[in-house]
Amino acid sequence: MLDTAIIGAGPAGLAAAHALKERGLPYTHLERHAAVGGLWDIDSPGSPMYESAHFISSKTLSGFPSFPMPDRYPDYPNHRQILAYIRAFAAENGLDEGIEYNTAVQSVERTDTGYRVTRADCRATDHAHVVIASGVQWIPNVIDLPGTFTGEVRHTVTYRSAKELEGRRVLVVGAGNSGADIACDAARSADHAVISLRRGYHFIPKHVFGKPSDVFADGGPTMPMWLEQRVFGGLLRVLNGDLTRLGLQKPDHRVFETHPLMNTQLLHHLGHGDITARPAIADIQGTTVTFADGSTEDVDLILLATGYHHEVPYAQDLMGDGPHPDLYLTAFSKNPGLYGVGFVETNGAAYVLMSQLAAMIAQHIEDRERRPERWREFEQVIATDTPDLTRGIRFVDSPRHAGYVDGVAITRYLHRTARRMGWSIP
Repeated sequence: MLDTAIIGAGPAGLAAAHALKERGLPYTHLERHAAVGGLWDIDSPGSPMYESAHFISSKTLSGFPSFPMPDRYPDYPNHRQILAYIRAFAAENGLDEGIEYNTAVQSVERTDTGYRVTRADCRATDHAHVVIASGVQWIPNVIDLPGTFTGEVRHTVTYRSAKELEGRRVLVVGAGNSGADIACDAARSADHAVISLRRGYHFIPKHVFGKPSDVFADGGPTMPMWLEQRVFGGLLRVLNGDLTRLGLQKPDHRVFETHPLMNTQLLHHLGHGDITARPAIADIQGTTVTFADGSTEDVDLILLATGYHHEVPYAQDLMGDGPHPDLYLTAFSKNPGLYGVGFVETNGAAYVLMSQLAAMIAQHIEDRERRPERWREFEQVIATDTPDLTRGIRFVDSPRHAGYVDGVAITRYLHRTARRMGWSIP
Protein backbone atom coordinates (compact mmCIF):
# COMPACT_ATOMS: atom_id res chain seq x y z
CA MET A 1 0.00 0.00 0.00
CA LEU A 2 1.41 3.38 -1.04
CA ASP A 3 1.61 6.00 1.69
CA THR A 4 1.21 9.79 1.84
CA ALA A 5 4.12 12.16 1.25
CA ILE A 6 4.14 15.33 3.36
CA ILE A 7 6.35 18.12 2.03
CA GLY A 8 7.40 20.62 4.68
CA ALA A 9 7.82 20.39 8.46
CA GLY A 10 6.60 23.79 9.53
CA PRO A 11 3.31 24.18 11.43
CA ALA A 12 1.23 23.06 8.44
CA GLY A 13 3.28 19.95 7.74
CA LEU A 14 3.29 19.00 11.40
CA ALA A 15 -0.50 19.41 11.56
CA ALA A 16 -0.79 17.05 8.60
CA ALA A 17 1.60 14.53 10.16
CA HIS A 18 -0.27 14.66 13.46
CA ALA A 19 -3.62 14.00 11.77
CA LEU A 20 -2.29 11.05 9.76
CA LYS A 21 -0.46 9.57 12.73
CA GLU A 22 -3.58 9.81 14.92
CA ARG A 23 -5.44 7.63 12.42
CA GLY A 24 -2.59 5.18 11.99
CA LEU A 25 -2.01 6.16 8.36
CA PRO A 26 1.53 5.73 6.97
CA TYR A 27 3.39 8.74 5.63
CA THR A 28 6.78 9.92 4.44
CA HIS A 29 7.78 13.35 5.72
CA LEU A 30 10.28 15.55 3.84
CA GLU A 31 11.84 18.79 5.06
CA ARG A 32 14.44 20.78 3.14
CA HIS A 33 15.98 22.32 6.26
CA ALA A 34 17.77 20.71 9.19
CA ALA A 35 14.94 20.92 11.75
CA VAL A 36 11.21 21.47 12.14
CA GLY A 37 9.82 24.98 12.38
CA GLY A 38 9.38 26.29 8.86
CA LEU A 39 9.53 30.05 8.47
CA TRP A 40 9.59 30.55 12.26
CA ASP A 41 13.19 29.28 12.29
CA ILE A 42 15.09 32.51 11.72
CA ASP A 43 18.25 30.51 11.06
CA SER A 44 16.76 28.56 8.15
CA PRO A 45 18.07 29.81 4.79
CA GLY A 46 15.43 31.89 3.05
CA SER A 47 13.25 32.38 6.14
CA PRO A 48 11.44 35.74 6.18
CA MET A 49 11.67 35.93 9.98
CA TYR A 50 13.13 38.98 11.74
CA GLU A 51 14.05 39.68 15.36
CA SER A 52 11.11 41.93 16.24
CA ALA A 53 8.45 39.53 14.89
CA HIS A 54 5.60 38.45 17.15
CA PHE A 55 2.36 36.53 16.60
CA ILE A 56 -0.52 38.77 15.53
CA SER A 57 -3.14 36.50 17.08
CA SER A 58 -3.10 35.74 20.78
CA LYS A 59 -1.68 32.65 22.48
CA THR A 60 -5.17 32.01 23.87
CA LEU A 61 -6.78 31.23 20.52
CA SER A 62 -3.82 30.47 18.27
CA GLY A 63 -2.30 27.17 19.32
CA PHE A 64 -2.93 23.69 17.96
CA PRO A 65 -6.22 22.52 19.51
CA SER A 66 -4.63 19.55 21.26
CA PHE A 67 -1.61 21.49 22.48
CA PRO A 68 -2.27 24.91 24.08
CA MET A 69 0.52 27.45 24.27
CA PRO A 70 2.18 27.67 27.71
CA ASP A 71 0.55 29.92 30.32
CA ARG A 72 3.93 31.59 30.87
CA TYR A 73 3.91 32.95 27.33
CA PRO A 74 2.87 36.58 26.86
CA ASP A 75 -0.37 37.40 25.06
CA TYR A 76 1.55 37.74 21.78
CA PRO A 77 4.60 35.44 21.76
CA ASN A 78 7.76 36.38 19.89
CA HIS A 79 9.20 34.31 17.06
CA ARG A 80 11.61 32.37 19.27
CA GLN A 81 8.78 31.37 21.62
CA ILE A 82 6.64 30.29 18.66
CA LEU A 83 9.51 28.19 17.29
CA ALA A 84 10.00 26.56 20.71
CA TYR A 85 6.26 25.86 20.86
CA ILE A 86 6.21 24.28 17.38
CA ARG A 87 9.17 22.06 18.25
CA ALA A 88 7.58 21.07 21.56
CA PHE A 89 4.40 20.07 19.69
CA ALA A 90 6.48 17.96 17.31
CA ALA A 91 8.44 16.30 20.12
CA GLU A 92 5.37 15.67 22.31
CA ASN A 93 3.68 13.79 19.48
CA GLY A 94 6.76 12.06 18.06
CA LEU A 95 6.41 13.96 14.80
CA ASP A 96 10.07 14.93 14.60
CA GLU A 97 11.12 11.30 14.39
CA GLY A 98 11.71 9.84 10.96
CA ILE A 99 11.56 13.12 9.03
CA GLU A 100 13.93 13.22 6.06
CA TYR A 101 15.75 16.45 6.89
CA ASN A 102 17.92 18.42 4.46
CA THR A 103 15.75 16.99 1.68
CA ALA A 104 14.43 19.45 -0.87
CA VAL A 105 11.80 18.39 -3.39
CA GLN A 106 12.52 18.89 -7.07
CA SER A 107 9.17 17.81 -8.53
CA VAL A 108 5.80 16.19 -7.90
CA GLU A 109 4.25 14.39 -10.88
CA ARG A 110 1.09 12.37 -11.48
CA THR A 111 1.46 8.63 -12.04
CA ASP A 112 -1.00 5.81 -12.70
CA THR A 113 -1.07 4.96 -8.99
CA GLY A 114 -0.75 8.43 -7.46
CA TYR A 115 2.25 10.72 -7.40
CA ARG A 116 6.01 10.54 -7.85
CA VAL A 117 8.05 12.80 -5.58
CA THR A 118 11.57 13.49 -6.82
CA ARG A 119 14.09 14.92 -4.39
CA ALA A 120 16.84 17.38 -5.26
CA ASP A 121 19.34 14.49 -5.32
CA CYS A 122 17.13 12.91 -8.04
CA ARG A 123 15.94 10.05 -5.81
CA ALA A 124 12.25 9.39 -6.50
CA THR A 125 9.54 7.63 -4.50
CA ASP A 126 5.91 6.87 -5.35
CA HIS A 127 2.99 7.77 -3.07
CA ALA A 128 -0.78 7.43 -3.21
CA HIS A 129 -1.24 10.93 -1.80
CA VAL A 130 0.79 14.12 -1.40
CA VAL A 131 0.23 16.89 1.15
CA ILE A 132 2.01 20.08 0.10
CA ALA A 133 2.83 22.07 3.23
CA SER A 134 5.95 23.96 2.26
CA GLY A 135 4.54 27.41 2.95
CA VAL A 136 3.88 30.57 0.98
CA GLN A 137 6.36 33.13 2.35
CA TRP A 138 9.52 32.03 0.59
CA ILE A 139 9.27 33.61 -2.89
CA PRO A 140 9.36 37.41 -2.52
CA ASN A 141 7.19 39.66 -4.64
CA VAL A 142 9.81 42.16 -5.83
CA ILE A 143 8.06 45.10 -7.47
CA ASP A 144 9.49 47.45 -10.08
CA LEU A 145 10.15 50.95 -8.79
CA PRO A 146 9.58 53.93 -11.07
CA GLY A 147 12.66 55.91 -12.09
CA THR A 148 16.26 55.16 -11.17
CA PHE A 149 17.38 54.62 -7.58
CA THR A 150 21.09 54.76 -6.81
CA GLY A 151 20.81 53.47 -3.24
CA GLU A 152 20.19 49.93 -1.98
CA VAL A 153 16.93 48.05 -2.61
CA ARG A 154 16.05 44.88 -0.69
CA HIS A 155 12.95 42.82 -0.13
CA THR A 156 12.18 42.33 3.55
CA VAL A 157 12.70 38.56 3.18
CA THR A 158 16.39 39.45 3.64
CA TYR A 159 15.80 41.59 6.74
CA ARG A 160 16.74 40.28 10.18
CA SER A 161 17.54 43.00 12.69
CA ALA A 162 17.16 46.71 13.42
CA LYS A 163 20.96 46.88 13.59
CA GLU A 164 20.92 46.78 9.79
CA LEU A 165 19.15 50.15 9.79
CA GLU A 166 21.53 52.09 12.00
CA GLY A 167 22.95 55.14 10.25
CA ARG A 168 20.63 54.66 7.26
CA ARG A 169 17.88 56.78 5.70
CA VAL A 170 15.21 54.11 5.25
CA LEU A 171 12.02 53.90 3.19
CA VAL A 172 9.73 50.92 3.88
CA VAL A 173 7.31 50.22 1.02
CA GLY A 174 4.15 48.41 2.09
CA ALA A 175 2.17 48.07 5.30
CA GLY A 176 1.35 44.48 6.00
CA ASN A 177 2.12 43.37 9.52
CA SER A 178 5.78 42.69 8.74
CA GLY A 179 6.11 46.03 6.92
CA ALA A 180 4.64 47.85 9.92
CA ASP A 181 6.95 45.98 12.33
CA ILE A 182 10.02 46.82 10.28
CA ALA A 183 8.91 50.44 9.91
CA CYS A 184 8.82 50.61 13.72
CA ASP A 185 12.35 49.17 13.82
CA ALA A 186 13.38 51.93 11.40
CA ALA A 187 11.65 54.56 13.53
CA ARG A 188 13.78 53.50 16.52
CA SER A 189 17.10 52.75 14.81
CA ALA A 190 17.48 54.58 11.49
CA ASP A 191 18.74 58.12 11.06
CA HIS A 192 15.57 58.87 9.08
CA ALA A 193 12.52 56.65 8.54
CA VAL A 194 9.68 56.82 6.01
CA ILE A 195 6.86 54.41 5.14
CA SER A 196 5.03 54.46 1.81
CA LEU A 197 1.45 53.13 1.67
CA ARG A 198 -0.74 52.85 -1.43
CA ARG A 199 -3.94 53.16 0.62
CA GLY A 200 -5.16 53.91 4.10
CA TYR A 201 -5.70 51.09 6.58
CA HIS A 202 -7.62 50.37 9.76
CA PHE A 203 -5.10 49.85 12.58
CA ILE A 204 -6.37 47.25 15.07
CA PRO A 205 -4.84 47.38 18.56
CA LYS A 206 -3.56 44.14 20.02
CA HIS A 207 -5.50 44.79 23.22
CA VAL A 208 -9.03 46.13 23.63
CA PHE A 209 -10.13 46.96 27.18
CA GLY A 210 -7.25 44.92 28.57
CA LYS A 211 -7.92 41.80 26.53
CA PRO A 212 -6.21 40.49 23.38
CA SER A 213 -8.28 41.75 20.47
CA ASP A 214 -9.23 38.30 19.20
CA VAL A 215 -10.28 37.20 22.70
CA PHE A 216 -12.36 40.37 23.04
CA ALA A 217 -14.02 39.77 19.67
CA ASP A 218 -14.55 36.05 20.36
CA GLY A 219 -16.34 36.80 23.62
CA GLY A 220 -18.61 39.48 22.20
CA PRO A 221 -22.16 39.14 20.95
CA THR A 222 -22.85 37.60 17.54
CA MET A 223 -23.84 40.30 15.05
CA PRO A 224 -24.48 40.49 11.32
CA MET A 225 -21.25 41.40 9.55
CA TRP A 226 -22.54 44.80 8.39
CA LEU A 227 -23.33 45.69 12.00
CA GLU A 228 -20.05 44.27 13.30
CA GLN A 229 -18.15 46.40 10.79
CA ARG A 230 -20.09 49.47 11.86
CA VAL A 231 -19.64 48.86 15.59
CA PHE A 232 -15.96 47.87 15.47
CA GLY A 233 -15.17 50.58 12.93
CA GLY A 234 -16.70 53.12 15.31
CA LEU A 235 -14.70 51.68 18.21
CA LEU A 236 -11.46 52.04 16.22
CA ARG A 237 -12.28 55.67 15.46
CA VAL A 238 -12.73 56.27 19.18
CA LEU A 239 -9.50 54.46 20.10
CA ASN A 240 -7.25 55.75 17.30
CA GLY A 241 -8.85 59.02 16.25
CA ASP A 242 -8.52 60.50 12.77
CA LEU A 243 -5.42 58.85 11.29
CA THR A 244 -5.05 61.48 8.56
CA ARG A 245 -3.63 63.74 11.28
CA LEU A 246 -0.58 61.43 11.25
CA GLY A 247 -0.10 61.70 7.49
CA LEU A 248 -1.91 58.44 6.75
CA GLN A 249 -4.56 58.22 4.07
CA LYS A 250 -8.20 57.67 4.90
CA PRO A 251 -9.06 53.97 4.34
CA ASP A 252 -10.88 53.31 1.07
CA HIS A 253 -12.57 50.24 2.56
CA ARG A 254 -14.44 49.22 5.68
CA VAL A 255 -12.83 47.45 8.63
CA PHE A 256 -12.20 43.70 8.08
CA GLU A 257 -12.02 44.13 4.28
CA THR A 258 -8.23 43.69 4.33
CA HIS A 259 -5.99 41.36 6.32
CA PRO A 260 -5.92 42.72 9.89
CA LEU A 261 -3.14 45.24 10.49
CA MET A 262 -2.33 44.55 14.14
CA ASN A 263 0.09 47.34 14.90
CA THR A 264 -0.61 50.54 16.79
CA GLN A 265 3.10 51.00 17.59
CA LEU A 266 3.38 52.54 14.15
CA LEU A 267 0.77 55.12 15.15
CA HIS A 268 2.84 55.84 18.27
CA HIS A 269 5.97 56.48 16.19
CA LEU A 270 4.08 58.58 13.65
CA GLY A 271 2.66 60.66 16.48
CA HIS A 272 6.13 61.20 17.89
CA GLY A 273 7.70 62.15 14.56
CA ASP A 274 10.01 59.11 14.55
CA ILE A 275 8.75 58.11 11.11
CA THR A 276 6.93 59.87 8.27
CA ALA A 277 4.01 58.41 6.29
CA ARG A 278 3.89 59.02 2.54
CA PRO A 279 1.57 57.78 -0.22
CA ALA A 280 2.62 55.62 -3.20
CA ILE A 281 5.90 56.29 -4.99
CA ALA A 282 5.58 58.34 -8.18
CA ASP A 283 9.23 58.59 -9.25
CA ILE A 284 12.81 58.09 -8.06
CA GLN A 285 15.88 59.93 -9.26
CA GLY A 286 19.16 59.14 -7.53
CA THR A 287 18.30 58.99 -3.84
CA THR A 288 15.35 61.37 -4.08
CA VAL A 289 11.96 59.68 -3.93
CA THR A 290 8.92 61.61 -5.12
CA PHE A 291 5.51 60.48 -3.89
CA ALA A 292 2.04 60.72 -5.38
CA ASP A 293 1.26 63.88 -3.40
CA GLY A 294 4.37 65.63 -4.72
CA SER A 295 6.35 65.34 -1.48
CA THR A 296 9.94 64.07 -1.57
CA GLU A 297 12.32 62.17 0.71
CA ASP A 298 16.04 61.49 0.48
CA VAL A 299 16.79 57.85 1.35
CA ASP A 300 19.64 55.41 0.82
CA LEU A 301 17.81 52.13 1.59
CA ILE A 302 14.45 50.96 0.27
CA LEU A 303 12.94 47.89 1.93
CA LEU A 304 10.16 46.25 -0.07
CA ALA A 305 7.52 44.83 2.28
CA THR A 306 5.51 43.84 -0.78
CA GLY A 307 4.52 40.30 0.08
CA TYR A 308 5.16 36.92 -1.49
CA HIS A 309 4.12 34.83 -4.45
CA HIS A 310 1.99 31.87 -3.38
CA GLU A 311 3.74 29.47 -5.71
CA VAL A 312 4.77 25.85 -5.44
CA PRO A 313 7.70 25.65 -7.89
CA TYR A 314 8.03 21.87 -7.71
CA ALA A 315 4.32 21.26 -8.43
CA GLN A 316 2.97 24.46 -9.97
CA ASP A 317 1.30 22.70 -12.91
CA LEU A 318 -0.79 20.71 -10.41
CA MET A 319 -1.72 23.71 -8.25
CA GLY A 320 -3.12 26.12 -10.84
CA ASP A 321 -1.83 29.42 -12.16
CA GLY A 322 -3.85 31.91 -10.09
CA PRO A 323 -2.52 34.14 -7.29
CA HIS A 324 -3.30 31.30 -4.87
CA PRO A 325 -3.23 27.50 -5.34
CA ASP A 326 -6.50 26.13 -6.72
CA LEU A 327 -7.71 24.20 -3.67
CA TYR A 328 -11.25 23.54 -2.42
CA LEU A 329 -11.58 24.90 1.12
CA THR A 330 -7.90 25.95 0.70
CA ALA A 331 -6.82 22.30 1.09
CA PHE A 332 -8.33 19.84 -1.46
CA SER A 333 -7.09 19.73 -5.05
CA LYS A 334 -9.23 18.64 -7.97
CA ASN A 335 -6.36 16.23 -8.66
CA PRO A 336 -7.42 13.25 -6.50
CA GLY A 337 -4.94 12.51 -3.74
CA LEU A 338 -3.28 15.94 -3.80
CA TYR A 339 -3.75 18.28 -0.85
CA GLY A 340 -2.37 21.48 0.60
CA VAL A 341 -2.14 22.72 4.19
CA GLY A 342 -1.01 26.24 5.08
CA PHE A 343 -2.40 28.04 2.06
CA VAL A 344 -5.33 29.62 3.86
CA GLU A 345 -5.33 33.44 3.88
CA THR A 346 -7.64 34.44 6.69
CA ASN A 347 -8.36 36.78 9.57
CA GLY A 348 -8.67 33.80 11.93
CA ALA A 349 -6.26 31.64 13.92
CA ALA A 350 -4.17 29.77 11.36
CA TYR A 351 -3.02 26.81 13.48
CA VAL A 352 -6.58 25.90 14.41
CA LEU A 353 -7.61 25.94 10.75
CA MET A 354 -4.53 23.94 9.78
CA SER A 355 -5.45 21.29 12.34
CA GLN A 356 -9.07 21.14 11.17
CA LEU A 357 -8.13 20.89 7.51
CA ALA A 358 -5.43 18.29 8.25
CA ALA A 359 -7.99 16.18 10.15
CA MET A 360 -10.36 16.33 7.18
CA ILE A 361 -7.59 15.38 4.77
CA ALA A 362 -6.57 12.40 6.93
CA GLN A 363 -10.14 11.13 7.09
CA HIS A 364 -10.62 11.55 3.34
CA ILE A 365 -7.41 9.56 2.78
CA GLU A 366 -8.67 6.87 5.16
CA ASP A 367 -12.02 6.77 3.32
CA ARG A 368 -10.27 5.97 0.04
CA GLU A 369 -9.18 2.58 1.38
CA ARG A 370 -11.90 1.75 3.88
CA ARG A 371 -15.03 3.60 2.70
CA PRO A 372 -14.62 4.14 -1.07
CA GLU A 373 -18.23 5.27 -1.54
CA ARG A 374 -17.67 8.13 0.89
CA TRP A 375 -14.36 8.90 -0.83
CA ARG A 376 -16.15 9.24 -4.17
CA GLU A 377 -18.89 11.33 -2.60
CA PHE A 378 -16.42 13.89 -1.31
CA GLU A 379 -14.43 13.91 -4.55
CA GLN A 380 -17.69 15.01 -6.19
CA VAL A 381 -18.06 17.73 -3.57
CA ILE A 382 -14.52 18.95 -4.30
CA ALA A 383 -15.31 19.12 -8.01
CA THR A 384 -18.66 20.94 -7.74
CA ASP A 385 -19.06 22.83 -4.45
CA THR A 386 -18.39 26.59 -4.50
CA PRO A 387 -19.06 27.92 -0.99
CA ASP A 388 -19.05 31.60 -0.11
CA LEU A 389 -16.53 31.90 2.73
CA THR A 390 -16.59 35.69 3.06
CA ARG A 391 -19.40 36.08 5.67
CA GLY A 392 -20.57 39.05 3.65
CA ILE A 393 -17.22 40.86 3.72
CA ARG A 394 -16.26 42.52 0.44
CA PHE A 395 -12.50 42.05 0.53
CA VAL A 396 -10.41 44.59 -1.36
CA ASP A 397 -9.36 43.78 -4.91
CA SER A 398 -5.73 42.72 -4.54
CA PRO A 399 -3.76 39.54 -5.30
CA ARG A 400 -3.46 38.69 -1.61
CA HIS A 401 -7.21 38.89 -1.07
CA ALA A 402 -8.19 37.00 -4.23
CA GLY A 403 -8.59 33.77 -2.24
CA TYR A 404 -9.12 35.33 1.18
CA VAL A 405 -11.62 33.73 3.58
CA ASP A 406 -13.24 34.88 6.79
CA GLY A 407 -12.14 32.80 9.77
CA VAL A 408 -15.63 32.41 11.22
CA ALA A 409 -17.16 31.51 7.85
CA ILE A 410 -14.61 28.83 6.98
CA THR A 411 -14.67 27.34 10.49
CA ARG A 412 -18.46 26.99 10.35
CA TYR A 413 -18.32 25.48 6.88
CA LEU A 414 -15.60 22.98 7.84
CA HIS A 415 -17.66 21.75 10.78
CA ARG A 416 -20.79 21.53 8.63
CA THR A 417 -18.91 19.59 5.95
CA ALA A 418 -17.33 17.27 8.51
CA ARG A 419 -20.72 16.45 10.03
CA ARG A 420 -22.15 15.70 6.59
CA MET A 421 -19.27 13.34 5.82
CA GLY A 422 -19.30 11.67 9.24
CA TRP A 423 -15.88 13.06 10.13
CA SER A 424 -14.57 14.50 13.37
CA ILE A 425 -12.48 17.68 13.51
CA PRO A 426 -11.10 19.68 16.46
